Amino acid sequence: MSEVLVLVDHVDGAVRKPTLELLALAKKLGEPAAVFIGGADKAAGATEKLKAFGAEKVYVVDDTEVKGYLVVPKVEVLQQLAEKSSPAAILLVSGYEGKEIAGRLAIRLESGIITDAVDVADDGTTTQSVFAGNFTVQAKVTRGTPIITVKPNSATPDETAGAGTVEEFVPTISDAAKTAQIVASQPRKATGRPELTEAAIVVSGGRGTGGDFAPIEGLADALGAAVGASRAAVDSGWMPHSFQVGQTGKVVSPQLYVANGISGAIQHRAGMQTSKTIVAVNKDDEAPIFELVDFGVVGDLHQVLPAATEQIEAKKG
Repeated sequence: MSEVLVLVDHVDGAVRKPTLELLALAKKLGEPAAVFIGGADKAAGATEKLKAFGAEKVYVVDDTEVKGYLVVPKVEVLQQLAEKSSPAAILLVSGYEGKEIAGRLAIRLESGIITDAVDVADDGTTTQSVFAGNFTVQAKVTRGTPIITVKPNSATPDETAGAGTVEEFVPTISDAAKTAQIVASQPRKATGRPELTEAAIVVSGGRGTGGDFAPIEGLADALGAAVGASRAAVDSGWMPHSFQVGQTGKVVSPQLYVANGISGAIQHRAGMQTSKTIVAVNKDDEAPIFELVDFGVVGDLHQVLPAATEQIEAKKG
């Protein structure tokens, strides 16, 4: 059975949940082979995690020649591994970096690419939500090695251990790949909340908040959720762009999405309508968002959300 390369998304060796989801999908296509690019001192812990969730092989790549640069060195790592192992497919997390790596890799391998998949079948057929989420389509790569980026929360991690055979791989990174260098970086302020694109629950606010996101954040903290915002809220300067959900922001697909004071413009819907369950709170009973929801509450979010938060905290207590 052919290998399926899975690029590991991690923070200092801590493997993130979307990678575990990719391993579950990779099992449908062949033998999951995780590609860990990171510090040698972080590899052992990551390998154990990857093995526990089904990695049959773990390629460990010391990032000495890779870190400090933009995506091209990682592209060259995957290109060389693909040429070495002739994988059945290459899976990456569908984020800004993952999609750029996938696009560049597809050109180098002369292969087809599918982005933002929400499912992958045994025969490689993918399911996508396209045209601002208005259509669901099936697509399949017909040339070269299928390169597929998958949205977080699209699959359930399968904690069935694999062999976890470790193979160190030393790539050859070209000088051209090092021409875009990172000269400074700043750690993001910790909020204690999950990453927006990975969260199982997202609570978002829009123009209806009037700039007061305290009810949004209170409910999010009670639910262990991430906080999101509509473009209107971001454009008004109430929340940073990194919180924006929508066509020009982040695309999320949580188990539960709670939209508060958000009218439901098509640009916002494109970023969240693949959510499994959608709840909306809005004073306007004719707001377009209500056409999309599983549950709707017509009311003032400044009254509804604190009451809901109080009930949730009481149940937890």
